[in-house]
Amino acid sequence: MLDRVIYSPRTKIPPRRPWGLIAALLASFLTVTAHASNPAILEGERFHPVQGSQGMVATSHTLASEVALQVLKNGGNAIDAAVTAGFALAVTQPRSGNIGGGGFLLYSPGDGNTPEAIDYRETAPAAATETLFQDNAGNVVNERSRFSHQAAGVPGTVAGLALALELHGTLTLKDALAPAIRLAQDGFAIPQRFTEGLEQARERLQRWPATKATFYKEDGSAPQPGEVFKQPELAATLQRIADRGIEGFYEGETARLIVDEMQRHDGLITLADLKNYQPAIRQPIHGTYRGFDIFSMSPPSSGGTHIVQILNILEGFPIGEMGHNSAATIHSMAEAMKLAYADRSEYLGDTDFVEVPLTGLTSKDYAAELRKTITPDKTRPAEEIKPGQPAAWESPETTHFSVVDRWGNAVSNTYTINFSYGSGITVAGAGFLLNNEMDDFSAKPGEPNAYGLIGGEANKIEPGKRMLSSMSPTIVRKDGRNYLVTGSPGGSRIITTTLQVVMNVIDHNMNIQTAVSAPRIHHQWWPDEIRIEQGISPDTIGLLQSKGHKVTPSNAMGAIQSIMIEGDGTLYGGADPRRSTSSAMGY
Repeated sequence: MLDRVIYSPRTKIPPRRPWGLIAALLASFLTVTAHASNPAILEGERFHPVQGSQGMVATSHTLASEVALQVLKNGGNAIDAAVTAGFALAVTQPRSGNIGGGGFLLYSPGDGNTPEAIDYRETAPAAATETLFQDNAGNVVNERSRFSHQAAGVPGTVAGLALALELHGTLTLKDALAPAIRLAQDGFAIPQRFTEGLEQARERLQRWPATKATFYKEDGSAPQPGEVFKQPELAATLQRIADRGIEGFYEGETARLIVDEMQRHDGLITLADLKNYQPAIRQPIHGTYRGFDIFSMSPPSSGGTHIVQILNILEGFPIGEMGHNSAATIHSMAEAMKLAYADRSEYLGDTDFVEVPLTGLTSKDYAAELRKTITPDKTRPAEEIKPGQPAAWESPETTHFSVVDRWGNAVSNTYTINFSYGSGITVAGAGFLLNNEMDDFSAKPGEPNAYGLIGGEANKIEPGKRMLSSMSPTIVRKDGRNYLVTGSPGGSRIITTTLQVVMNVIDHNMNIQTAVSAPRIHHQWWPDEIRIEQGISPDTIGLLQSKGHKVTPSNAMGAIQSIMIEGDGTLYGGADPRRSTSSAMGY
């Protein structure tokens, strides 16, 4: 079991201020600079690396980037900006930004001290049972685990962001919430993507009167690009948090609204579940790759474990010499991915409930044994791959944002409500969507979830347990200093998306925007296929097929937001063009 610290929402911890009076005065005289340079492989001015020297923010929405960057310009630190961005995204990007979900925050101090992970993943309500999503015959009922009130875990975002701010921030929670409240109350001009999302999800969302009333016009149509979209109920919910702190969400009026919503529709979350929710401080997963230190999220996320495991396997191959997205490189990556996802199905779960052989899974020796099973000219069928024996060495919608401040402190944060718009259910009177994260548990061992991921006993449903995740907020250090801050949405593809950006930088020496924009591949053991984005050459596909791979075209995978810190302190931000509202800003 990992060492962890439980944070009580009622505990008051004084903020840690990272600068003194002299530093604050000097900061006011710093020259502000920001410009675009080093064109990426994509055309268009928006998606070039963004350069800065004092601070950098990369988020999936321009408005969130703007308010977070302003925090940095005003002297705030990376945590201040990250929390501000997190709440702003809950307003501007309701399909994935949230206060009704949960996630993980990785914080790496600029002074070289040990990184810290904050786990604010949702938890199963006390009334949840192992067979919650099975019928009387033992068959899995997908509709119940994905689109019902029982699909919602106890939300963790508000408590998690508040914890980060109290431990390492300088702003008050009220100050961090102010931009989000303003955006919800006064409204903002919506982009094309906002309208498209609501139109695509219309049938699912309009099943619920509160969702229809919150996000659609009176005639049922979606608001159009350029129109000002206001959310007064969400503004009131955020204001209660600003006025009362965490109690303004987990107790009082908002808690009552959540529970009333549950009781009207046979949901499970109670007042006691909300009041008892606690985020946890955890030790990040740590590995090395070609001389770089890799820090990423530990369980209940599987992301960090398997990024390190896959990198350990691939370290034995000359990836840089083999070439970016060559058939040899993609083959090696796919084979390593399959081995890791097979282990994921067997071993990964919430370490507060199950023993996970983390040291074994991330061992270089274990990786060396797995590497022996990979041959250069032929794929190994998925049915021949079983979870390994790591104990022998035991000694679709999410959003991510990255922040670096003038002191070199770095934040990598990934949070979600699971599907695009989560369960589709808006809490009546509160203006926010409920997650459907309970689908990330194993509804039945051996049965795939909505992302095709197979789970086992380690991830079965238990009261108070955190469901397994693929979220992978990651920070890479070089010579003891923060070097790369990255992470992505994408369900089961989060792990491989984040992995490839790390490899693009380390193995292929790409600038950050090219590393983010480059075509991606994905394999997750089952289904037994390599999914590829556009941009992989037909010759490469033919060579992969000759090795026995099934190659399947895929829509865009992930939306990774990254920052690179060069040795001279210059910051480069890479916003993912796969999400049209992505924005990296520096000064």
